[in-house]
Amino acid sequence: MQSLFQILMLILDIVWFFVIAHVIMSWLISFQVLNVRQQLVGQIWYGLNRLLEPLYSPIRRILPPMGGLDLAPLVVLIGVFALRIILQNNIAAFY
Repeated sequence: MQSLFQILMLILDIVWFFVIAHVIMSWLISFQVLNVRQQLVGQIWYGLNRLLEPLYSPIRRILPPMGGLDLAPLVVLIGVFALRIILQNNIAAFY
């Protein structure tokens, strides 16, 4: 059962990495450091959007409009951290 715990923690770490990469990339695109018309940048950007949109869209429906500020990644990161805390506090159930 410990391997199940480690797999769940790994999945949460991967989700955390993808959300952070998406946020940083969105800033770089907004400040025109990266150009989506470049093939590699465009593929990474659209891939991250396709991976994370199923997580963001339900949250965006619940959150009120913030005038161009997207808080969905922040809510996802808080959710990932909350799940990590819950799993670590209940690690005894995995033994």
